[in-house]
Order: sequence, then structure tokens, then C-alpha cells
Amino acid sequence: MSLVPDTADVVVVGGGPGGAATAARLAYAGLDTVLLEKFEYPREKVCGDGITPRAVKALDDLGLSHRFSSYHKVIGLRAIGYGQRLELPWPDHPVYPSFGLTSPRSMLDSDIAHFAKECGAAVLDGHEATRPLVVNGVLRGVHVLDKKSLMQRTIEAEFLVVADGSLSRIGRALGAVRDRAYPMGIAMRGYYQSPKDRDPWIEARLDLSHRGERLPAYGWIFPLGDGSINVGVGLLTSYKGWKEVNTARLQDTFVEAIGPDWGVLPEDAISKPKGGKLPMGLAIDPKAGANWLAIGDAAAGINAFTGEGIGYALEMAEIASEMIIDSKRRGKALCQTEYARTLQNFYGPYYKAAQLFAYLIGKPKLLDLFGKVGMRSKGIMSWFLVVAGHLGNPLDRGAVSRLYYTIEKVIKAYPSVAA
Repeated sequence: MSLVPDTADVVVVGGGPGGAATAARLAYAGLDTVLLEKFEYPREKVCGDGITPRAVKALDDLGLSHRFSSYHKVIGLRAIGYGQRLELPWPDHPVYPSFGLTSPRSMLDSDIAHFAKECGAAVLDGHEATRPLVVNGVLRGVHVLDKKSLMQRTIEAEFLVVADGSLSRIGRALGAVRDRAYPMGIAMRGYYQSPKDRDPWIEARLDLSHRGERLPAYGWIFPLGDGSINVGVGLLTSYKGWKEVNTARLQDTFVEAIGPDWGVLPEDAISKPKGGKLPMGLAIDPKAGANWLAIGDAAAGINAFTGEGIGYALEMAEIASEMIIDSKRRGKALCQTEYARTLQNFYGPYYKAAQLFAYLIGKPKLLDLFGKVGMRSKGIMSWFLVVAGHLGNPLDRGAVSRLYYTIEKVIKAYPSVAA
């Protein structure tokens, strides 16, 4: 039976990249930290398994560069659609590396959790935080269920980090609600054996359709370098008919379409494809209280351009950790408005631009126009890769970066254009 401590400085709920990274940073700083993960490692997560250059830097900052050789290196994006095929390398950048990685989340999450344990955190996998522990109206910790023994305990903590994903049971119990005016992503993915598992490009196909109408969606193929590929589809709810789209059928149709190129068939799935919802654009509020903070998917920290969330979860882990460490040092409650303001300063204009993009491509005629024009120009699509990957370079005086930052400035000056 696992030893569950009665008290801690911080309890982190959720052992994905954001939660495990937060636990590692807090434990390294000397705080008594407990990381709770509902399932036992290694466990699967619905994800494309892509690690963008921005996320690679976040992993490096955390101290995990020694694990990069265990992952598959990718040099850029192969975009296919509208009769065109373009190979777009990741850009050279003064801050971010010019390569990405792929890794099954079962491996990545286990690696970060193991690192958190090395840093001194108590890592309790197979332990589910079932509800907040509230005493006299004050959050004091969490109730915990040991999934193996079915024993229930409580852990009292001074601070709580909510990192339990898009459905966030603990976040909802603390009053967090998603603003439904924001678009959301619906995704499904599966693993397939493929002879092209070491392809150096991740691939996106941009012309998915439903009943003859193009969708604001894309299909991805991410080679994993272990004999398998991650194949999936993602759809934005900015499309008015999104509820009529059967994502399981869309997934099967997509796998059939890529079969000749990648050597796969729907019936060759290694395991049954799984789906999930992707809250985007920081659309969940509140994201903090007097002694708790939400990060990653639990704070809707997903990029609406791509559906990517790993890098943002890792970055939010750093922001949240610094705030908790500072509050602990000063002996004061968290400034929840400061956390929300910090996230807004870091991501607000960019996420607003992504929200506007999601809204526009939700209209099939505009999507068709953007796709036909964009895919005829490698320059345009290279610029879009910079934008979608959140890889702008403020020191670059070239047209690509100037246009990138002009968009952010317009959104910041006139936020209503993305409302």
C-alpha cells in the first residue's frame, strides 16, 4: 500500500507534463510537494505526441535535455492539401531550437514524473484526487483515493495546483467554468505500425471534408521512431455543423486515405483510437484562488492554431511555481489577479489572434479561400508555420516576423476583433 502523507506544502493534482513539471520545480526549490496522478505510469493520453520547438525549449529549461535522444527528432512540417505538397522546416531562431520531437505521452509524462521524484517530490500514481478538502469555507487540501487499495485519505496542503486536464474535476469543484463563446477542439488519435516511423517530418493534411464540405480540421501523422506512428484528426467547434461530424468515422476515413503513403489500414491500429476535447485560448475562469492555481488544459491553455498544449503546460508550470515559491517565501496568499494578468500578458494577444483564426476558418468558403491561396505559396505557409508554432522572433526585421508582431499589436489594440 502506498504511503500517503497527511500534509504537504503543495499538492499538484494531475501528472501530465504541466503537473509533473510543476512538482519538479517546487520540490527542487525545497517545498514539500506531492504529485497525484490518477493512473499508474506509464499511461496513455489522447494527444498527437508532437513536441514543438517551443516545447523542446521548455523541456530543456526544466532540465530534461538528456532525454531528447530517446525521442524522435523532426525537422519540420510536411503540409498536404488543395493539390499541393510543401515541406516546411522549423525556422532558425535565437531562442527556440530549429527542431521538434515526438514521443508517446506514456513515455514523456513518465519521464517528467520520474524527474520530479528525483527532485524530491512524492509521486503518487494510481491516486485520484476526488474533491477539494474545504474546512470552514477555506481550501485546505484534497481528498485522495488509492485506486488499488480503495483506501480514502486526505492530504492537507498550503497550496494546490490544478493540472488534471481538460475535464478537470477539481477545477470545476473550485468554480472554474469554460466560456462557451470560445471555440473548442475535438480530437481523436490512434497508434499504427508503419514502415515510415522514422520519417523526419510531421505531416498535416489540410483538406478534410464532411458531406462534401471542407472542415476547419486537419489530419496529422506524427512518426514516433519506435515502429509506430500517431495518426489523428482534430476539428474546431467554430464550424456550425461540428456536432454532426462523427470523429471516429472521420478518423477511419483519414487512415484509409493515408494508407498507401504510410502503409497503414484502420484495422491495423495497435490499440483502439481514443478521443477527447481540447479547451482553448485560456477560456476557463477563474484560473486561481487565494491558494490554488490552474495550469495546462485545466486552464484551457491550448493553442487554437494547432491544438498543441504540451509547451504551454510546461511554461505555465514555471509561472505557477515561481508564484507559489514567492508566496511561500513571503508568507502571504497568492495574488490570483496577478496570475491571470501574467497569463494574459504572456499569451493573451496571441490566443486572441488564434481565436479569430478559428472563427474565420469555421466558415467553409473562407477556409477554402485561405487554403487555396496559402498552399500555392511556400512563403505564406512558412510564415504560417511560424505563427501556428508561436515562434515569432522580435529581433528579426524580416517580413515574416514583422507581419507576425503586427497581428499581435492589432489584437492588443483592438481586442474586440477576436471577440
